[in-house]
Amino acid sequence: MATFFGEVVVAPSRAGLDEEEEAREETPEDREIRREIEKKRYRRRRLELREREIQVLWTCAEQPLVCSRFVVAIGRNAAAFLSSFILDSVCWEVVGAVKLWNEWCRTSSTTNVLPTDSFCLFYRLISDPTVLLCQCSCYVAEDQQFQWLEKVFGSMQKKDLQVTILSTCPVADYKTQESTLTLVSPFLKALKTKEFQEQVCCPLLEQPNIVRDLPAA
Repeated sequence: MATFFGEVVVAPSRAGLDEEEEAREETPEDREIRREIEKKRYRRRRLELREREIQVLWTCAEQPLVCSRFVVAIGRNAAAFLSSFILDSVCWEVVGAVKLWNEWCRTSSTTNVLPTDSFCLFYRLISDPTVLLCQCSCYVAEDQQFQWLEKVFGSMQKKDLQVTILSTCPVADYKTQESTLTLVSPFLKALKTKEFQEQVCCPLLEQPNIVRDLPAA
């Protein structure tokens, strides 16, 4: 503490102490402790990576799957739409599931169960086995999205494959010049690739609106 105004007081500092500690010779006990700590960190990292690995489980033996149309419903609202208007019949059979684990979701490897919020299930149309549906109501983390796509589409033939993605977002996120309070919701917008030549069933999504996460991937 200064005894008068303007006095220069040297603050305590640990500068140089770290260098002195590093200069101290490492003992065999220190090296052994450091090796054990590094091993534990390595094993913990390996375990985390293995837990976050996505597994796609198929009940059908043929690989790759012959598929002409693949409809993916991502999110609870889109998955509920599939359940209410498409899957509510005996025309579909469960043919696979995705097993994954992250901060918000831990799924089971069981595929012979009814869909729940924690499952990502695949269905095949019995009358036309080339038509597949995916009901993905579980959360897929950012670092798992590419792996999800790689493993799911890696099981299918790509030629003449038409993919349709269903997803939802809050009306408050929709960017428009008019007030969102006057919008009749829910409403439907579409994005398409240049390869898609068929008639779009609804207006196209206007700029600068975008899609995010797994639908964008």
